[in-house]
Amino acid sequence: MSSPEARHSHGEEKPEPQDGVEAIVPMMPIVLPLMGGVLMFLLAFIAVYMA
Repeated sequence: MSSPEARHSHGEEKPEPQDGVEAIVPMMPIVLPLMGGVLMFLLAFIAVYMA
């Protein structure tokens, strides 16, 4: 049967690799509006250039 206790090893503990998504998530309130602004600028520039 499985036990709810954490398993312990006698070897060296290896640090878990950091997930790329979890590293970016705290920056999303800054990155999303900036990228949205850049995208709107590029779309407006394309629309003016095509007109």
